[in-house]
Amino acid sequence: MSNIQNLGFHTLTALELLGTGAFAVSGVISAMRKNMDVVGIVVCGFLAAFGGGTLRDVLIDRRPFFWVDHQLVLMGVLLLCAACASFFQQRDLESREKLLQVPDAIGLGLFCATGLHLSWTMGQPPGVAIMMGVITGTFGGVLRDMVCNQIPSLFRDHRPYAICAVAGGLVYALLRWLDAPPALALGACTLMTTGTRLLVLWRNITLPAIRTQ
Repeated sequence: MSNIQNLGFHTLTALELLGTGAFAVSGVISAMRKNMDVVGIVVCGFLAAFGGGTLRDVLIDRRPFFWVDHQLVLMGVLLLCAACASFFQQRDLESREKLLQVPDAIGLGLFCATGLHLSWTMGQPPGVAIMMGVITGTFGGVLRDMVCNQIPSLFRDHRPYAICAVAGGLVYALLRWLDAPPALALGACTLMTTGTRLLVLWRNITLPAIRTQ
């Protein structure tokens, strides 16, 4: 039994690192499109990877921050950003971004679930905990786009992103209300968030734009 639990823990950790890497590379792509230098590229990658979790920790007064407590992950993300800046070519950016959509969806699900679970276990109300999960999964991209001087894609892409995280959060809250084990609630939240996001991408589901005229 302990071996199975260790395998599950290591698998979850690996997927979280995959999501962190995907978000970091999305920051690199955005910065390169704006012709930033290597410092700007690394900063955008850092914000995309850790911005949501850091904002969550500030809001719930949690210390130390994840990237402060996990120095190897921080160094790995910074090196990944620098390496991508060295090897990516402008002509590769569009194809690379498309390839990142699946791990980005996985990262959204994992970060939403872990952020929500952390807030929930700290005694936050369900609505607040769901909001913390959404912030963890989405706000890194918002900070990345703000640094790149553009309207965050979260607000202009029209393909549901935060809504997928809310759906996963509601599943988590429902299962915890039914006294389901935390591991089950975490897994269900991750699957719901990631699954709905992949469905949105596959079917190209969009939200209607609000017209002022």
